[in-house]
Amino acid sequence: MKTVEDLVSDEIERMYEVFRDLLDTGTPEEAVKKLEVLRIEQDTIQKIIEMHEQRTIRIRELEEPRSVVLDNRDTWYTGPRPQDKCWPAMVDRLCQDNGWSTDSPSLVSLDTSSTRIVSLLSHPREKQFSTRGLVVGYVQSGKTTNFTAVMSKAADRGYKLFIVLSGIHNGLRRQTQARLVKQLVQANPTRWSQLTGLDKDFTPGDNAAAYFGKSNRTHVLCVVKKNATVLRKLSEWLGSASEYLQDCPALVIDDEADQATVATKSINPLIREILDQLPKSAYVGYTASPFANLLIDPSADNDLYPEHFIVNLPSPKGQGYFGTEVLFGRYALDGEDPAEVDDGYDMIREVSNDDVGCVRPLKRADVEGFSPEITESLRDALRYFWLCTAARRVRGPGNPHNTMLIHTSVNTIVHNSFHAPLDLERRRLAAALVDPAVIDELRGLWAEEMRRVPAAEFGEAAVEFSDVLAELPGVLDDCRVIMDNSSSEDRLDYENGPVVAIAVGGNTLSRGLTLEGLTVSYFVRAVSAYDTLLQMGRWFGFRTGYADLPRIWMTGELQGWFRHLATVEAEMRRDIDVYMTEDKTPMTFAVRLRTHPALRVTAAAKMKNAVYAASAFGGQRVQTRYFHTDAEWLRHNQSAAKELVAKALRTAAQSESQLQDGRFLLRDVPHDHVLDFLAAYRFHEKSQECDAELLSGYIEKRTKVGSLRNWNLAIVGNPVGDAKDNFEFAPDVAVRRIVRAKIDVKDSPSGFADIKTLMSRKDAAIDLQGDTARMTEEEIKAERRRQLPDTGLVVLYPIDKVSEPAPTKVTRRSLDAEEHVIGVGLVFPRPAGDDSTVEWNYISADLSGVDLEEEDFSLIEGEVVG
Repeated sequence: MKTVEDLVSDEIERMYEVFRDLLDTGTPEEAVKKLEVLRIEQDTIQKIIEMHEQRTIRIRELEEPRSVVLDNRDTWYTGPRPQDKCWPAMVDRLCQDNGWSTDSPSLVSLDTSSTRIVSLLSHPREKQFSTRGLVVGYVQSGKTTNFTAVMSKAADRGYKLFIVLSGIHNGLRRQTQARLVKQLVQANPTRWSQLTGLDKDFTPGDNAAAYFGKSNRTHVLCVVKKNATVLRKLSEWLGSASEYLQDCPALVIDDEADQATVATKSINPLIREILDQLPKSAYVGYTASPFANLLIDPSADNDLYPEHFIVNLPSPKGQGYFGTEVLFGRYALDGEDPAEVDDGYDMIREVSNDDVGCVRPLKRADVEGFSPEITESLRDALRYFWLCTAARRVRGPGNPHNTMLIHTSVNTIVHNSFHAPLDLERRRLAAALVDPAVIDELRGLWAEEMRRVPAAEFGEAAVEFSDVLAELPGVLDDCRVIMDNSSSEDRLDYENGPVVAIAVGGNTLSRGLTLEGLTVSYFVRAVSAYDTLLQMGRWFGFRTGYADLPRIWMTGELQGWFRHLATVEAEMRRDIDVYMTEDKTPMTFAVRLRTHPALRVTAAAKMKNAVYAASAFGGQRVQTRYFHTDAEWLRHNQSAAKELVAKALRTAAQSESQLQDGRFLLRDVPHDHVLDFLAAYRFHEKSQECDAELLSGYIEKRTKVGSLRNWNLAIVGNPVGDAKDNFEFAPDVAVRRIVRAKIDVKDSPSGFADIKTLMSRKDAAIDLQGDTARMTEEEIKAERRRQLPDTGLVVLYPIDKVSEPAPTKVTRRSLDAEEHVIGVGLVFPRPAGDDSTVEWNYISADLSGVDLEEEDFSLIEGEVVG
């Protein structure tokens, strides 16, 4: 039997539902006034307000997704309601199509993140509003599903007009329209009107009153390309409906918001013109590469900088998702233990520089008449694609489609030249399946790939070659070669039965478009900017049921670029998370974007408002990762290290040398010796953070205010053993050399090594007193600030020139240097006050001598409708 307290609680809950009903017709303040008109007691109203505040606080303080929000934005939306129509229908569709349950982690994450985003929109009953937001996702990670969920929940709360700006290509616009119709319209056909169709971009039709007049209570859906002609027509049509739009809450979703939206002469003004036609509008950009969006001038009047909120969608962990970091690994960020940062899966295969000229014209003059060769690397990629397609058929149910992507050039002439040689290779292999030598080659390829990436590591069952071979003739017979580009009529069509396709293309396949069942990519496209590079990689996404099978063929240089890009992504997302915890807003912070000597952050036009990012070394750990391997360079660095040790032994205030477990420590080395060492030691030119001039300049600035005048010097090796395995820095100062194998990049420049990881967390605390073994990075920084607030640390590492990797490190190979390598780490204390800064510039390499292909934006101007 319920107690009096239970009955009172039930009544409050009932009245709170009344309050939520009132929220659908007005703001929270207006809903409270209506409760007062209903003569609800003030005590009850106060409890309702407290209950609402508790729920809004829960929404604002969600662990995921992270968000940075402008001050004083009301959180009016607290989640779906029992009487909602659009969101429950979408849930049913997702569960039916994906086999989800209502409590599956994927659905719970989608529900939570979309609720948070809707809560950041303006209340649809406000008299006037203009919201600007940005949602940062991951490539091919479900951004379309996320914004569809946001649209469904916004529709349930009273938003009427929904405009989706869907890239610049017909394929992506059509794909987006199809998904929105399937997940929103088909479940509630009487609640939606459509201004666009599968094969019809926006064209002015019915009088606007037919859609926005009071007699039409449907939600209005419009999916358009970012094409100047189309957007101009839409803007003019909305202008003709101005009298009906005064009370029309509109949500504009900008898919691929960094593409064409920022700093274009036609598209950017037209988007803003459309928003100006809508007195009640919320603009939300979605992108996985927000570099350009984060560089928009925040002070520019009426531009699209996300001044009200930035939401950082969580990484889809544990769901068979492949992102940049998962595939390519990344470098450790400041404060991370490098030993705990993964190298990525062993799924990347090398395309030699010699092969590049065979599959892509190196000069524009060579485009006409170009004829590609089926190189050894391309033949391996093709054969593996057909083999793993056969293996997926053996495994049975799952995604029925199988796609291979070949992306070597933006030029459609080059695309079309691939059709005949690829189809000939398919027919030749089909005819050769009776040849024992060919069968042995296929068996060897399959065995090697299964050895390097065991199926069991991904929870999949291994497929025997005999079973694969039995399915292979059918696969080859079903396989089509498709030229998917702006000049061809052929298109990938996943709507009419299972597909086995080798898709050759460029920009039409590089933005937003989902390549169903993508297992193999052959990618040698030369690009010049982070965002372009990231979006070209269609291999990112979910691979449920075949997570062990994806492979990517690319050059070693491109692999290095993607590893750098994974680091940039991680650092950018961490910045957003940090700003959230520090109560920053989008108008009071600027995300730092790490630069690269051969890549722009984004197109030059999109960086015109970028400023130099000031960065200090205080509290940071700097370490060498890149090395030349020639003898002269290495011997020079050995001499510089030995000279530093010799000077330190002569002049250190404390001769507290300790030889224990292969670790040697010398305290209170004058900073002049460290500066001399930095002047003598040769850092590899790719080591941007290890810039001797910047490091020395920083130290000199700090010494002027009494800091960093003394340093501790450590040598980290292994306990001394056989003399041939030791490295002697000075008499009686020797340790056994350590092993640091290099990243396995087959086509890396001659004489180059990238070891990725040098220092460990333990090394960064070598000169601290007490037990530091279990301390985190932040705890070590805090302890250094307490014990040694003005003392820096230099750590020298003698690295064995052979450095064979452990058998389990399949992505590593022998260092193979001509002399032993000296690695260097520097640890800087975090100053108590303001730090002297050293400027790090946004840099762009001189690309005039390199034939780099830019994105083709011609489609945004011409009248391309459909």
